[in-house]
Amino acid sequence: MNLPQLENLVKVDDDVTNDNYGHYPDRRPIESLLYYGLVLVDKPAGPTSHEVVAWVKRILEIEKAGHSGTLDPGATGLLPLGLGEGTKALSVLLLGPKEYYALARLHSHVSVDKLKHVMQEFTGEIYQRPPQRSSVRRVTRVRTVYEFDCLENHDRLVLMRILCQAGTYIRKIIYDIGEVMSPGATMVELRRTRVSNLSDQNGGLVRLHDLADAYQRYKESKDDEKLRRLILPIEHCLEGIRAVTVRDTAVDALCHGAPLAVPGVVAVPKDLRVGELVGVYTLKGEVVGLGQAAMTKEEIEQNARGIAFALKRLIMKPNTYPKAWRSKGEQAVNVKVPTEVDLDKLENENAEEL
Repeated sequence: MNLPQLENLVKVDDDVTNDNYGHYPDRRPIESLLYYGLVLVDKPAGPTSHEVVAWVKRILEIEKAGHSGTLDPGATGLLPLGLGEGTKALSVLLLGPKEYYALARLHSHVSVDKLKHVMQEFTGEIYQRPPQRSSVRRVTRVRTVYEFDCLENHDRLVLMRILCQAGTYIRKIIYDIGEVMSPGATMVELRRTRVSNLSDQNGGLVRLHDLADAYQRYKESKDDEKLRRLILPIEHCLEGIRAVTVRDTAVDALCHGAPLAVPGVVAVPKDLRVGELVGVYTLKGEVVGLGQAAMTKEEIEQNARGIAFALKRLIMKPNTYPKAWRSKGEQAVNVKVPTEVDLDKLENENAEEL
């Protein structure tokens, strides 16, 4: 499996990986895939996002799963689900845009030209106050609408396409457009088709009954072909951020909370920035966690020691790779890294977005 984020990295040192430990993402045993997996669920209208998560946990007989970005019960479309420790990677999806197709009903007839003009006014940075029924603080905040198109209209029904920043309330946009045009407007249907780099074009979305059928087939006959088509390695959801690779001997120390020192780094992006959020990967392409750079590429090349990356979130469980810690010598230094992305704050602000 070729991950885009692992291409075009610049080597700062050479090393090889030991095939006796860990797994290449596309060769993980099913038991491991259920621990580091991603399912692009096609959420049906009716259940809440939390109910869909509960059903997936029951179908796959796992204890832990989570979704990225709530969809209202009546909304349909892409609901990315992380399995097991893969849930810790989902916050990265909040950094990318989201795409929706919405059907709105105008409360009276309005010319198409006037409608398009008002939609243009809602493109770019807009101010929004979350509705009363939301799980975030009701404070006015700025959100960005990248693209806003009127695709079709019939009588008072309008089909819209919206590409926007995570945390944007689509229902509120349509309500506000109706207020600007005076007669009012109501959202009738909503479907999400893209979350960051993931879309319904990635081989299609997964229906729950197909997931149940694939897992049952695997249980009964150990035929995992269909299940592997439906469950992707969690690394797919991290294509939106750049990567660094580390040597095998550094992995277990990272999994126990140690920062990544210069001797453990194998390859980095050419123009790495201090404070940049990156995915930290093994030489097999497995994600270890998310970190922030404390050095540029040039500084890593010029220094034999020091902290190159501070780990912000761990994904790989400890003891996946053998312990190779130093009992003496260089000790970890507590380095304050500029925080360009606060993952916890990002998740809290975007807990509910429709």
